[in-house]
Amino acid sequence: MRTTIEISNEHRAQLMELAARRGEKGFSSLVAEALSQYLMGLNDRVQLREKALATRGSLSADDADAIRGVVKSIRESWR
Repeated sequence: MRTTIEISNEHRAQLMELAARRGEKGFSSLVAEALSQYLMGLNDRVQLREKALATRGSLSADDADAIRGVVKSIRESWR
């Protein structure tokens, strides 16, 4: 299906350069490939989130507090 999208001049130039390196005249296949990868990644993130939420309540309060403490300590040492 043909459609119109707006992209920056910089993105267009980069797409044209990549298409040329691949021996392609246009960049439609690159955009299709990028959309496919984005949508697959989006589905993967949704599934990972659902798995993470499914574990809710599986830790004891003490275990959860211990993990919070470790995470807090790590975050404080990042800088």
